Amino acid sequence: MKCSHKRILAVKLVRMRYIQILIFIILISCGNNNTDHPTTEPRTESTERINDLDAMKAVMGGPTDISIEVSNAVNSMTYLINSVAGGNFRVDSMNIENGKISIKNDEGFPQGMYYISLPNQKFVSMLLAEDQKFKLSFDANAIVSSMKVEGSKDNELFYENLKYEESYNPRYQAVASQRSKMQDRESNEYKQLTKQIEELEGERTAHLNRLFKGNENSLFVKFKTAGQNPKIRKNGTDEEKVYFYRKEFWDNVDFSDTRLMRTPVVSNKLKRYMTELTPQNKDSIIVYADFLLNKILDHPQYYKYIANWNALQYEPTKTTLMDPEAIFVHMTRNYFTRERAFWSDSMEVYALQQRAGEMAQSITGIKGPDVISTDQFGNTQSIYEKTADYIIVYMYNPTCEHCMKETPKIVDYYNRNKSKGIDVFAIAIDTEDQEWKDYINKNDMSFTNVFDPTNRSIYAKYYVDVTPEIYVLNRDRIIIGKNLKVDQIDIIIDRDRNGS
Repeated sequence: MKCSHKRILAVKLVRMRYIQILIFIILISCGNNNTDHPTTEPRTESTERINDLDAMKAVMGGPTDISIEVSNAVNSMTYLINSVAGGNFRVDSMNIENGKISIKNDEGFPQGMYYISLPNQKFVSMLLAEDQKFKLSFDANAIVSSMKVEGSKDNELFYENLKYEESYNPRYQAVASQRSKMQDRESNEYKQLTKQIEELEGERTAHLNRLFKGNENSLFVKFKTAGQNPKIRKNGTDEEKVYFYRKEFWDNVDFSDTRLMRTPVVSNKLKRYMTELTPQNKDSIIVYADFLLNKILDHPQYYKYIANWNALQYEPTKTTLMDPEAIFVHMTRNYFTRERAFWSDSMEVYALQQRAGEMAQSITGIKGPDVISTDQFGNTQSIYEKTADYIIVYMYNPTCEHCMKETPKIVDYYNRNKSKGIDVFAIAIDTEDQEWKDYINKNDMSFTNVFDPTNRSIYAKYYVDVTPEIYVLNRDRIIIGKNLKVDQIDIIIDRDRNGS
């Protein structure tokens, strides 16, 4: 068996409290209350990162004829970059010659947000809507403040908003930072700062309403509206405030407008919603992924992107969660079916469903399957025949480097805890009989060891993607922990003993 790095589990098993989430919501809601701008500088990536990118239906604009005049920029190659479903992709190349850039395309480009790269890692953002004939003029050393737009209403609005935010955000952050340092929320000073914040927020709302009026169907307005976060409710418990914030988080996104797929707004909101606003445990992730996916079942491009994003984000080999397999099983069985996974052929769907079926037998919260196999002495051994309160199922391969490091630890753990109601049931995988027996003797593995060269007794029982793999079963043989390091076992057992 190929041995790879065992994912290190972040076993902070205290469920995130509502007040902690609420504090985070308050922090991300400060200042520029949106998710419409890139979270990092744009960088180009291979189009292979998004399956069927070329087949993604795009709302086309054009023909394109963009004239750009930029001062304080040296002659160089430059690129036109499109933001698509969380990635940035190079779509054209041009030259900066004597401060001028010309972008022409008789067929036009898909509508969305684009970037023009400049020397010294600078980027110019612009919106390409239906009319792609316009002119931009600016200074490379002060792009936003110097920007002049001719012939593009979307970009006029876009840069008017960017200029406003350059002034607004420092003012807002200064007041918000001052208030955050205050402990007494009943003091006059705290109330005065709160009033200032509310006035600033009202000012920003009035600014946006003015830009939006009469331009409701423009790309800028759809894009900017989608980026607005919901307001935190003033009344109710912390639990209620968090609930409604999550529930309303997607209300401003028009999922019927696929142009937003070619801007950073949806990918930014998705990442924030799933990884920051959602507690990182399998139950919460499943609940909130379901909530979002059920909103977009009738919007194929969004459904495909978000379903695949969740599957990749919580792919078992790429996450530190306790039980990512449970998420994979749920996502696969509910969203990667023949009826719903329209982008995959039947064989791909079958392979995903088969893998999910293998994982489904050993997710946390269900009774762990029994394994009946043969030990090194030829005796039949069974997990269910063990009488200890807790059973540690240890799956390993004798040639795995990480197993070689972890096995002495599990041996030491067993020797220290075997009198405390803890037993180990070790299962060797993908090895040879003599190699397995030699490994047992070399490491003084005095607990139960089994090996089945046919794999029949262990197939589809306890899922393992990398070795070593550790599961913990409680008195009722319910799986209470998996994907663990030896030094994390006590945390799981103590939590179960304390009923938390």
